[in-house]
Amino acid sequence: MISIAEIEFRVRTLVNELLSLEKDDLYKPSLLVVGCSTSEITGGTIGKAINPAAGAAVAEAIMDVAGALSVDVAFQCCEHLNRALVIDAPAAGRRGYDSVCVVPYPEAGGSCASAAYKLFKDPIVVESVRADAGIDIGQTLIGMHLRPVAVPIRLSLDMIGMAKLTAARSRPKLIGGARAKYE
Repeated sequence: MISIAEIEFRVRTLVNELLSLEKDDLYKPSLLVVGCSTSEITGGTIGKAINPAAGAAVAEAIMDVAGALSVDVAFQCCEHLNRALVIDAPAAGRRGYDSVCVVPYPEAGGSCASAAYKLFKDPIVVESVRADAGIDIGQTLIGMHLRPVAVPIRLSLDMIGMAKLTAARSRPKLIGGARAKYE
């Protein structure tokens, strides 16, 4: 089984890779959406083997790296909260997101989102976001919270514990067809 220290190290490494990637055709990330199944990380079935310690390690590592890069973070809750997101109130306010009334906890919201709720200075929950980048640990389906057009990003690791990892950044839509110029 993967240790909490190894989870934190891998998450820090991967989030730093994703947010620091320099590509001209991608938006510079200002909002990162995170989906995380601690059940999957520890080798269990999604939603059936919650692990608050792993959730806290993931949330803290992501918040540290993103904060150092001036990137806001939204943590997706599980399906029991309709995949709503935990975000710091000032970040939500800058984007015009309205809050909903719910407090996530490990059994309804997920270990990572509930840990993030405790770590943010002024946490709120919103129904949706339009993030520039995303990291999905354990196939929690964050795509609905990414801006169009999502571009898969291959990172140096593709697993955290037993959880498959998917990452994406977004780019502007290419419109206009064969005669269009994009530079």
